[in-house]
Amino acid sequence: MAIALPSQGRVDDDRSLIEDGQRRQPVPEDRVSVMDNIGSDGLVTNDAASGTTRLEVALIGAGPRGTIALERLCASASEFLPPNTVLTIHVIDPSQAGSGAVWNPLQPPQLLMNTLASQMTIFTDKSVVCTGPIRPGPSLHEWAAAAEPGLGPNDYATRAQYGRYLQWGFREVVRKAPPNVRIEVHTARAVRLDDAADNSQSIALSNGRTLPGLAAVVLSQGHLPLRLSAEQESLVSYANRHGLNYIPPTSPASVDLSSIKRDEPVLIQGLGLTFFDYMALLTEGRGGRFARVGERLVYQPSGSEPRIYAGSNRGVPYRARGDNQKGAFSSHTPKLLTQSVVDSFRARAGSRDAPNFRAEIWPLIAKEVETVYYETVMRQLGITNPNFQQRFLANYNNNDHQDNSKILDEFHIPQACRWSWSRMSQPYDQHSLTTPEAWKNWLVGYLHEDVRQARLGTVNGPLKAAIDVMRDLRGPLQLIVDHGGLAGPSRRDDFDKWYAPLNAFLAVGPPRHRIEQMAALVEAGVLEVFGPQLDVRTENGAWVGRSRKLPNHHAVRATTLIEARIPKPSLEHTADDLLVHLRNTGQCRQHIRGGYKTGGLDVSPGLRMIDRQGREHATRFVFGIPTEGVHWMTMDGARPGVNSALLRRADMVARAALRAATVVKRNPLMRHLLR
Repeated sequence: MAIALPSQGRVDDDRSLIEDGQRRQPVPEDRVSVMDNIGSDGLVTNDAASGTTRLEVALIGAGPRGTIALERLCASASEFLPPNTVLTIHVIDPSQAGSGAVWNPLQPPQLLMNTLASQMTIFTDKSVVCTGPIRPGPSLHEWAAAAEPGLGPNDYATRAQYGRYLQWGFREVVRKAPPNVRIEVHTARAVRLDDAADNSQSIALSNGRTLPGLAAVVLSQGHLPLRLSAEQESLVSYANRHGLNYIPPTSPASVDLSSIKRDEPVLIQGLGLTFFDYMALLTEGRGGRFARVGERLVYQPSGSEPRIYAGSNRGVPYRARGDNQKGAFSSHTPKLLTQSVVDSFRARAGSRDAPNFRAEIWPLIAKEVETVYYETVMRQLGITNPNFQQRFLANYNNNDHQDNSKILDEFHIPQACRWSWSRMSQPYDQHSLTTPEAWKNWLVGYLHEDVRQARLGTVNGPLKAAIDVMRDLRGPLQLIVDHGGLAGPSRRDDFDKWYAPLNAFLAVGPPRHRIEQMAALVEAGVLEVFGPQLDVRTENGAWVGRSRKLPNHHAVRATTLIEARIPKPSLEHTADDLLVHLRNTGQCRQHIRGGYKTGGLDVSPGLRMIDRQGREHATRFVFGIPTEGVHWMTMDGARPGVNSALLRRADMVARAALRAATVVKRNPLMRHLLR
């Protein structure tokens, strides 16, 4: 019997983890010195700073967000620090600084990013609208060109490779830190954070150390562990009683899959990005190979694979990303969701007349997407008419299908080329699938067609060009919906439960070759995909899966159940010691909008933590994934050239923390004026 639960990791000794990390992942000789020295207690320090006055701040979380925040703190430090003042920045993370846990450079090479190498960075550029100084640096692709040649601008890096870039970036920030800035890295978890009588703050670490006298604290955490739900606890108990494996939602890189034997039936619940990680680990990770035969990919099994059964509510995987034809920085310019429209929606939210997403915002998104689609179709068909965009956009607030059809008829758009949101979101609805063979044949054809559409690209391919608009509209949408921009019921029902899943399905998919691999695995008989509306039950000592949409299909009995998804952040269910302490002591609260509990950690528009009584903390700041619900798409990385929200927030947090720290240090009584 084996219960394959995610590894929680451990921190036995700070020094051994840091030294081991540097030993296993060597850096170029000219970079080793940037860490300066490793003290006997395992702290990595930059001791070049000297001065008569000491100021200390803490940064909790040293993954990509923490690394960006550290760079922003260093960039603006000289502007805020009084003469002869040394700033000590305590960087706290149980994993290696820079990469954090998720981007560990030692994870399996089969795990890929789903963002292009040229579209990932940790540095600001001239597109970023921020108050702090712009300090350009290389993107992931530009770094790899020198450090690890072979990664193209339109390639998808491994997650391990991105982790190496992040660790290099962290070392660069330390190396270039101003002479009056000292950086200490604590390889431990922050378990308590409290205010002191002198208006400073104190952090207790998992290694027993305490960091007192902190003038400001920034939380820049990523994905944090959650308590198992009552349903998940019951599944663990069921697995224990019957000798089964159960893997709850978590990062696949943290899971030990070695207990899954060859030919063992494995049931994977979910067909999103996490599914593709498990798919890769259980096939290529077991020694299987993909080979190109003509235009198709063929899977050559190693014989060590389990029998994989997978499904989801939709029954089909996230759509493949189109091959990039827009370069690293090009982005759709909104025609309807303009800045003035965004500003008007925000003004209404500020006056307690927040818009309804489905009725007022969705029509604008839909029309933006459809316009690009039809313009691309017209180019493909050789139809030239400069008046189409104006005519079609003018009808944006009219959902009458007949009126839209009249315009499309006028411009000679064939019926076979007409866009359908229903067909896009539920592609199987138009097919009568009554047998497993019919479903398999349809699915393989669907996957190959998605690959064909992806090859057409994000400019020349109508489908992927249109879907890429949804990705490019994230920026305006974030400005509209963040910080209570929608009425509570609309945020819950229209946005979180309807649009966000649709956006993920269409616009947050895997690289094209992942869909090719999936088709090859289905054709090889290694992977079987259930029909829509997967139903998983516990029956007679096994996990049993079947499709509710296709009741004539056979049920599958499995000995391993994997929930292939990353859990949504939840302050109410967090298992992170620090957030549990802050929540239980009333120092933070969940973001609630119109009675709707979003799960996110509540913060002000200035990113200050809000306590149970609704008071903003003057010197405590939060940004990143735990605030999902207040913000949208917090898991997105920083993209160069597009005024990245992550870079803007990091700059805002860094400067606010420096300003607050210096004000309170000079005059603690002024703390209340900072709120």
